[in-house]
Amino acid sequence: MTADPITTVFLPVALGFIMFGLGLSLRVADFTRVLVMPKAVFVGLACQVILLPLVCVGIAHAFALEPALAVGLMLLAASPGGATANLYSHLANGDVALNITLTAINSVLAIVTLPIVVNLSMLHFYGEGKAIPLQFAKVVQVFVIVLGPVALGMLLNAKAPALTQKLVKPVKWLSILFLIAIIALAVSKESGNIGTFVQVVGGACLAFNLISLAVGYAVPRLLGLGERQAIAIGMEIGIHNGTLAIAVALSPLMLDNPTMAIPPAVYSIIMFFTAAAFGWWANRRLRAGAQAANPSGL
Repeated sequence: MTADPITTVFLPVALGFIMFGLGLSLRVADFTRVLVMPKAVFVGLACQVILLPLVCVGIAHAFALEPALAVGLMLLAASPGGATANLYSHLANGDVALNITLTAINSVLAIVTLPIVVNLSMLHFYGEGKAIPLQFAKVVQVFVIVLGPVALGMLLNAKAPALTQKLVKPVKWLSILFLIAIIALAVSKESGNIGTFVQVVGGACLAFNLISLAVGYAVPRLLGLGERQAIAIGMEIGIHNGTLAIAVALSPLMLDNPTMAIPPAVYSIIMFFTAAAFGWWANRRLRAGAQAANPSGL
């Protein structure tokens, strides 16, 4: 694919702006909170980094996805959660502090985990000699662009909290517009095949999303974590940073493959509806538990 201003200029700028918005909601304490709630953080990270890629491989095979679509789905599985997960967790009465900590740590870990998962995926689905590896040096370059705006947002939050509060809302809405534009860009790159791709990958994306939400909620509960922490991890695992996955797939500096951007684009649309349904269910369950524990309402 020939490089053009949309992929070489707009995509990095849009991604950087969205990550700047994420940085406005982060503080240094969000990285050190792991010392306060180590079990919850490690359970969340284990689900994200270990369980999800394994689940994703199984789904890709179950739906017999072609290699490019399978790698695109794996790319999504390797992407960290985003600021949207924090919002949904808040609406569902989840542990938002845990969400923010997981997002912060996972965004840094992805510098290492994302190229490992993508390279192994390309080797697995394309076969040796046919895959074009995602070079670690290129990933570092992109994540400098990604984490730089996050650091800038965090710095502004620390030094000018009043200004940050004024910026949060407009930046959030602009980020949503950028996300819509990036999804539209991914779809337009494969406009001739989008109908076929949605039919082929839509079921896989829905299955992956539902299983991600289920794993994120059920595993913490089975390991003895509280309801609000399970809701938070469920949202973190089920809502991925599709913007990052699409950017990596489309960027001429990275995978340069529009087909690989289709699963993250389709998933990014689906997850808003399934996460809302999950949040409604979890919130009702949380309220029912509270009423059972205190039937008098005192």
